[in-house]
Amino acid sequence: MKTPTVLSLAAALSWACATFSAHAADSSILAGTQPNLEVVAASDMRPGNVAVSAKGRVFATFHALGNPKIQLGEVKDGRIVPYPNLALQKNGAAPTDATFDAMLGLSVDRRDRLWVIDMGLNLGKTRLWAFDLRKNAVIEKIELPIDVAPKGSFLQDFVIDEKRGWAYLADIANPGIVALNLKTGKARRFGAHASLQAQDIDMVIDGRVVQFNGKPARVAIDPITLSADRDTLYFGAMNGTTWYQLPTRLLREGADDAAIGAAIKPAGKKPISDGALTDAAGAHYFTDVQAHAIVRIDRDGSEHSLIRDPRLQWPDNISFGPRGWIYVSANQLDTTPSFTGGADKGKPPYYLYRFMPR
Repeated sequence: MKTPTVLSLAAALSWACATFSAHAADSSILAGTQPNLEVVAASDMRPGNVAVSAKGRVFATFHALGNPKIQLGEVKDGRIVPYPNLALQKNGAAPTDATFDAMLGLSVDRRDRLWVIDMGLNLGKTRLWAFDLRKNAVIEKIELPIDVAPKGSFLQDFVIDEKRGWAYLADIANPGIVALNLKTGKARRFGAHASLQAQDIDMVIDGRVVQFNGKPARVAIDPITLSADRDTLYFGAMNGTTWYQLPTRLLREGADDAAIGAAIKPAGKKPISDGALTDAAGAHYFTDVQAHAIVRIDRDGSEHSLIRDPRLQWPDNISFGPRGWIYVSANQLDTTPSFTGGADKGKPPYYLYRFMPR
């Protein structure tokens, strides 16, 4: 097989953009078949990401761009309450080594452990926390080495390979993938590759070009998922229309950057998206922030719009739940000061939703 180059990756980006645009109007939703979008929880603070356990327990972070007092919670009676307790939350004080700082990505693994990434925007250190859901207690707190996650990193999305004891994290700020050995705490970074960078396309929501820090948003690697057998890592830029794949073995075995870069290849198309999932059949699910939608793209490349609803104002991430439910956080992230360049224009409450695909 011909080794991919930066030129071929650029061509892949152009192909995916054209392909996705050509199929954007091909929705599987017909009049009267729209799934019902149910409210799971409402909050005056923006939820970040949502994760659901096999038993149906719903957890959410509060987004750091909203400067929340509480960083991690569990849904109880339609409200998100501090998890596992209030003592671990920042709660308006300065963060410490013993408390949360800036939690965002979270995931429940197959061993019923809740993993949460703390980006450390104030402490200047990235930490991966794990909780035993039976005991509701911290069982792991791994601090990433400063050379792979220096101050200023934005490691906000990740996946867990509980089969082999590894985590793979995406860094938006300094576009790269960090592979972390959960047993030893050792980590390595892969970066400086075209597949990790944002594509030069505008993000347009409700007819408005989304700005970030005063310029049209160009957000690099963000969504990241794993195949069911944990052998393949999938990833893509938020501002990107190509979904990439990479054998995880290369990251675990310490292959050099050249070998890793040569192994990356397009896995298909994607919308401009913040969150993603990959199911056991190899289909990929994306939050389409421009269309207020969740889409599924099957292994054969066919696209299915699962739900479109104006209430999905910035669908941040999605999580599978029991009995086929899909959970989604909607937090109006594009109305935060980082995007508006001024005042927070969000209109609370903000929501966690769920729907049953048809």
